[in-house]
Amino acid sequence: QVHVMESGGDLVQAGGSLRPSCDMTGLNFDGFVMGWFRQAPANDREGVACMNWSGSQIYYEALAKGRFTISRDNAKSTLYLQMSSLKPEDPAIYYCATTTFLDFDNVVHCGEGDYRGKGTQVTVSS
Repeated sequence: QVHVMESGGDLVQAGGSLRPSCDMTGLNFDGFVMGWFRQAPANDREGVACMNWSGSQIYYEALAKGRFTISRDNAKSTLYLQMSSLKPEDPAIYYCATTTFLDFDNVVHCGEGDYRGKGTQVTVSS
């Protein structure tokens, strides 16, 4: 059985940093492309960043470029998202999930796969 658990969400001031993490069990973690997604109230879930097992392919959605860094530790089956310069528009539930790379007009986006956790709440105060 696959278990996905995110942690590390918190309340931070605008301009601050957080590093949520995601632990997965029950699957061959380094066999999967993994990604972070987020969903704010009344919004659809959207991609944030994704990467392949080795880190040779890493993609960021526009909202994350220059501020967020995705990484993984395959030995620990853990995915990370270093978030810096948090903005008032960043509050959401952040999820990690198995992921596929989606190519639209030669721009790669992160597509959510079959396994996703319940998320961790990130709140930003202005």
